[in-house]
Amino acid sequence: MSDHPNLGRMREGYDAFGKGDLATLTELMHEDIRWHEPGDGPLSGTYEGPQAVFGMFGRSMELTENSLRVEPVQLCADDEHGTALVRFTAHRGDRHLDTLVAQVYRFRDGRVAEFWNAPTEPEALQAFLA
Repeated sequence: MSDHPNLGRMREGYDAFGKGDLATLTELMHEDIRWHEPGDGPLSGTYEGPQAVFGMFGRSMELTENSLRVEPVQLCADDEHGTALVRFTAHRGDRHLDTLVAQVYRFRDGRVAEFWNAPTEPEALQAFLA
């Protein structure tokens, strides 16, 4: 049995993020994507459109001295939704981050229409980024 196409898209997105491949990420996102980052930290908020999301990505790299890595641990997807458990690792000076984050996707027409990050240790993530 082959993987669901949205599962392949998720894998492609994590690979593209790791390479900084914004062209591929743009193809995977709806032009009206809504991306949700929880909490009240420097990256928190809702970002609308790929350019706003990419701005947040850039800020996350600035805050982590370009060290942020997102490693998929487990993925699943169907026609409408995808979920991922991913490991975030990064450093800032002498501080290190190694935490799991649950991510939820909503797909429309085979592209990401909405995305939610749900850290398993939100306080630790916010303290790291503060």
